[in-house]
Amino acid sequence: MTPQSTLARLVDATNQHDLEGIVACFAPAYRLTDPVHPARSFTGNEQVRRNWAAILQAVPDLRLDLVAHAVSGATIWSELAMSGTRRDGVAHAMHGVMIFEVDADVITTGRLFLQPVEAGGPDADGAVAAAVGATATATLQAPPSRS
Repeated sequence: MTPQSTLARLVDATNQHDLEGIVACFAPAYRLTDPVHPARSFTGNEQVRRNWAAILQAVPDLRLDLVAHAVSGATIWSELAMSGTRRDGVAHAMHGVMIFEVDADVITTGRLFLQPVEAGGPDADGAVAAAVGATATATLQAPPSRS
């Protein structure tokens, strides 16, 4: 098998809501790193099982789509879109990138950059201002030219 076929198995198992199939895609010592939320990083496919059991229970019509991917050796970069409706009727949408290392047809490591899709929110200027602590009314200017 190839990294692409392992990822295809994961997407298929997710769309079939096959918890055992999802968990089988991950090595027992699978290691997830979440650089944006380091406290969410973990080791072990039992956490994969707990996470996906909760997701599938909370979003009974969950769908996972592979938007794009690129492969280099045993590494696969995948852009993923997740959608569905939570049991409370609220739309569930996440989008982002997961980078997987695959060995012997199972995912051994992952780096997660998957976030909830934000409906509305600040525009680009507002988001940058918020990220750097500027006030919402501050005018952001480019640094002076070095010529």
